[in-house]
Amino acid sequence: MTVIRLTKEFSFEAAHALEGYDGPCREIHGHSYRLFVTVKGTPEPAPQSPKCGMVLDFGILKRIVNEEIVSRFDHALVLKTSDAGEELFRILSARFGNIVTVDYQPTCENMLGDFAARIAARLPEGVTLHSLRLHETATSFAEWFAEDNA
Repeated sequence: MTVIRLTKEFSFEAAHALEGYDGPCREIHGHSYRLFVTVKGTPEPAPQSPKCGMVLDFGILKRIVNEEIVSRFDHALVLKTSDAGEELFRILSARFGNIVTVDYQPTCENMLGDFAARIAARLPEGVTLHSLRLHETATSFAEWFAEDNA
């Protein structure tokens, strides 16, 4: 049977700061992220199935990515959990409600690894995560491919 890849685009706004970085990205700054999620599988062959001809309903992919990524990161400040950042987190969280702490430096590259694990764990049987592309700016992006991470 034919293997098909489906891609859906998502967008969210988020700020981050790269703790200990030696450039301007050590400061709190934001991005208009664009996330492209590509899954692959074979279309449902059963003519009696309401999903006949589909690898995955785009609505299901949208729900998974919205629940795991967009609703968590949209309009959030993303910071690395660290001893040095505890005081900053305490001060900021007293004023702002959507601060996400992660156990990694919140670079575009590391966010992709996190996103891949979250999305892959939620996909239905027979559908696999093929790739992710995360645009941090209009001209800068990082990519994750399953074949590179097997």
